[in-house]
Order: sequence, then C-alpha cells, then structure tokens
Amino acid sequence: MIRVLLAEDQGMIRGALASLLGLEPDIEVAGEAADGDEALAVAVKVRPDVALLDIEMPGTDGLTACAKITERVPECRVMILTTFGRPGYLRTAMEAGAVAFLVKDSPARELAAAIRRVHAGERVIDPGLAAAALSAGPNPLSPRERDVLAAAADGSTIVDIAARLHLSEGTVRNYLSAAIQKTRARNRIEAVQRARTQGWL
Repeated sequence: MIRVLLAEDQGMIRGALASLLGLEPDIEVAGEAADGDEALAVAVKVRPDVALLDIEMPGTDGLTACAKITERVPECRVMILTTFGRPGYLRTAMEAGAVAFLVKDSPARELAAAIRRVHAGERVIDPGLAAAALSAGPNPLSPRERDVLAAAADGSTIVDIAARLHLSEGTVRNYLSAAIQKTRARNRIEAVQRARTQGWL
C-alpha cells in the first residue's frame, strides 16, 4: 500500500483527489493538509511514502514545504501538482527536492500511475513543461533581486521597499534596474509580470 499525503488549500479539490485516489487498490490517503505548514506537520506525523503538494497555498507555499519535507522526512518522495505550469517553478521544485511535477489538467488516471512510478523510484515530469523549462534557461535573478522585485509587486515606492527590506534607497534602485534589464522589461511592473510568468518570483 502506497501511503499518500495530500496538500491542497481548496477543500473541494482536495476532497476530489482523496476520493479518486481512494478508489485505487494500492493507494491510501494517509493525511491531508490545507497549507504548507500543515503539510510539514502531517508529513512528520504520518511519515507518508509520497507527498502530493500544490504550489499556491496560503502561508508557506508548496515549494517551500517541499524543501522542508525533504529535509525532515527524507524517505517521503515529493510530487508537485499545480495549476501553474511555469518553467521557473519546475526548476525551483527540483532544487527543493521534488521528484515529480504535474499540471492539474492532466487526466486523473495519470496521477495514480505517476504516484506508482514515483514510489518505485522514478522521476515524473510533465513533458511540455520540461521542454519549456529547458528553453527558458535558469532564473537570471539573484535572490536579492527577487526580494526587491517581489516587494515592488504591490506598487510600493522605493522608500517603502528600502524600509521593508532594510536596504538603502540607492541599493533598491540598483536591484530594480538589474531585474528590469534581466527580464528585458520596460519598467518594474512589466518586470514583475514577466518574472511571474516564468515562475522566477
């Protein structure tokens, strides 16, 4: 029996996934979670064979939870199941220790098959996303540039961003300028949009 942890913030989707997997003779849903923090707590408690994590969850997101589960429950193999098939997310997920990355519009039968493959030691990656990730290349933004660009996403001023991140205003301007240049954007709003589309933020 393959014991699975489901982490998905939308209760209806989580319930549907649990019901679908419950129909499989060799898969048991051993735990459920609505966010990344709860996913880690449940993983530590139930020690599942496979954790199925959504990326976009409140609080701790799926990618951060993936890294924590991989560290705390090393025998658990983490799969990312997401609506957002962004190339940068795939690279980040693999760096965090995920062994599978699937988009939610895949047929349901493929999910059970993917869980079995992952449990058997394989990696399972959506082929279209793998191709897009290879052509997109690595994230060009440094961690600090990502921080500053993320802080600018809500329209905050240079002064606000500098205060929030404990940086000088000149340093914030430099990081924003570098991020705009690296994303080939015309301004910071466009840079945020492009970075999000690629999964770099």
